[in-house]
Parts: sequence; structure tokens; C-alpha cells
Amino acid sequence: MFPERLRALRRGQNITLKELATSLNQHLADGESKNSPSQIGNWERGIRTPSYIEARKLAEFFDVSLDYLTGKTDQNDTDLGRLFVSGKDLSFNHTPLTSEDRYEIFQLIDGYVHGRQNRRDTERFYNTNSSQEELDLDL
Repeated sequence: MFPERLRALRRGQNITLKELATSLNQHLADGESKNSPSQIGNWERGIRTPSYIEARKLAEFFDVSLDYLTGKTDQNDTDLGRLFVSGKDLSFNHTPLTSEDRYEIFQLIDGYVHGRQNRRDTERFYNTNSSQEELDLDL
């Protein structure tokens, strides 16, 4: 499962093996060896298996969990609340979000999610029959 997930993540971002190796080599700790394109290619083909440190670097680079990368889980959920309070740079349609933007968007989403139950309760109260009114979008 790991080789397929790694290949899919890399190809999904249109990154070559060389570009991925270069990115992984940007922040090497003392004693870490550099990654090569052929090494990553061997991981993708299942010929070799990366060390825990290498797998963790890949998971961090692609912003996925190790469980997702190794196939332990099929979901790669991202909690938007945690993302907005993280130190990661965020953008929307290629426009960087300031800390104020992040806070306001967080508040909007939080209000929407918490208000959802109230809207459902109100809908149940006013819609006593089972037929639902449809919105005609033909202009």
C-alpha cells in the first residue's frame, strides 16, 4: 500500500522524483543522508522500504498522516480547526491569508457548524409534511 500511496501523492502534485528528493533534502538533521531520485523510485516500486525517519519526512512533506501513507487508514482527514491554528502558511486561490483572515474564517466555519443543528431543528418544526419544496434555478 505504501508504494501506491507515495506514487499517487507525488503524481497528484505533479512532482518529479528529483523535485521530491530535493525538497526532502532541504532540512536534513545531523547524520541524515540525502535522498536520491532513484531511492524514492525504489520506494515507489516496492523494491526498498524507507526508514521511519524517511517515512515521517514524506508524511510531513505531503501533509498526510503516517497511518494514511502506510495504508493503515483509508482516510486522510484534515481538521480545519487545527489547520487554522497551525503555524502553516495558508492561502485561498493563491492569496495568502493573514492571521486576521484565518481567525475570521475560523469563526465563520465555527458559526456555520454550530448553527447547523439549530437550522435542522427549525426546518423540522416548520416542515411538518414530508414533501420538500424545490428551488427552481432555471433563469
